Amino acid sequence: MTAHVAVAHYPEGAGHATRMMAVARGLRDRGATVSLAGGGPGTPFYEPNGFEAVEPTRVDYVRDFQHAGGPIRGLAQVVTSSLPDSGRRFRDVANWLRAEDPDAVVTDDMFAAGAAVRTGTPLYVLTHNAASFYRSLVVRVASRGLNLGQRVAARRFFYPTVWPPHAGDPPQVSRVPPVALEPPTGAEDAGPEDPGVVVVPSTYSDAFGDVVDALRDGGRTVTHVGGPDWEAVPAMLPVFERADAIVCAGYSTVMEAAVAGTPCVVVPETNEQRGVARRLGPVDGFAVAGDADGALAALDDPPAAPAHNNGVAAIAERVLDDLR
Repeated sequence: MTAHVAVAHYPEGAGHATRMMAVARGLRDRGATVSLAGGGPGTPFYEPNGFEAVEPTRVDYVRDFQHAGGPIRGLAQVVTSSLPDSGRRFRDVANWLRAEDPDAVVTDDMFAAGAAVRTGTPLYVLTHNAASFYRSLVVRVASRGLNLGQRVAARRFFYPTVWPPHAGDPPQVSRVPPVALEPPTGAEDAGPEDPGVVVVPSTYSDAFGDVVDALRDGGRTVTHVGGPDWEAVPAMLPVFERADAIVCAGYSTVMEAAVAGTPCVVVPETNEQRGVARRLGPVDGFAVAGDADGALAALDDPPAAPAHNNGVAAIAERVLDDLR
C-alpha cells in the first residue's frame, strides 16, 4: 500500500519551504505520495521543484514583534495581527488535513502540528528550534512549552543539527543530520559557475549590502542572493558547493553550507539566529561575526570546510518505516 504523507512548512522564510520540500522529495523518491502546504516567501520555489502547494493564512510573529519599533508596539502587533492569523492558519491547515486524509504529516509548523492533533493525523515534527536560543524570558518559556507539546504529540521529533549534543537541546529528540534541498532530477545546472563568496540575507536581515560592498571593494568575487543581478535557482546546494565561502544569517543556509562542505560565516539578525550562532561558535566549518568588518576578518582566515551528510534520507526512511 502506498503511503500518503502530508508535508507542511512554516510561512516565515524561504528556508522553511526548501527544507520541507527536501523532505517531501525524499518521501516521494521512496514511493510515497505527498501533499504540500505552507505559503509565504517560499512560494516561488514550488513550481521549479515540481510541487503544487496549498497556501494557508500566513503568520509572521518575528516580523510583527521584532520589527514593530519596540516591545510594546511589538506586543500590540502580535495581539492584533499574529494571534488572529494564527487561528485562521490552524483552521486552514486542519481543513486541508481533513480533505487530504493522509497517513501522517511531517512539519516544522507549530500550527500544522496542532492541526494534526486536532484531526487525529499521526505527527512527525522537524525543527531545530530550542528554548535555550532565546534571551527573552517570555519567548524562552513559550518555546519550552512548544517543544514539550511537540515532543508529546509527535511520533518522532526530528532535530537537525550541525553541532554535537548540547545541554540546551530539547530532551528526547531524534537527532538527524542537517537538511538540504537537492535540485530536481534532470534540472539544468543553474547559478554562476564561479560564485566566489555567496552572501545570503535572511527574510529579516538588512540584505547584507554593507557586507557585499566591503567584499567587492576588497577585490573578491561575490554572488549576492536576492541582489539586483541575482537570478533565482530551484536549489542553492550546487551553487554552495562551487562557492569559496558563504555569508548568511539563517539556519537553513547553515544546514545547506554544512551539506555542501563549504566554510560559512554567520552574521545573525534575529533572536533565534543569535541563539544558533552561539551553538556554532566552536563548530568546525563555521565562524560567527557581528557585522561586515567581522565577516571580512573571518573570511581572511576562513574556517575549515564542514563535512555533514544530508539528513533527508534518514527522515524519509524513518517515517516510512513507521508507517509500514
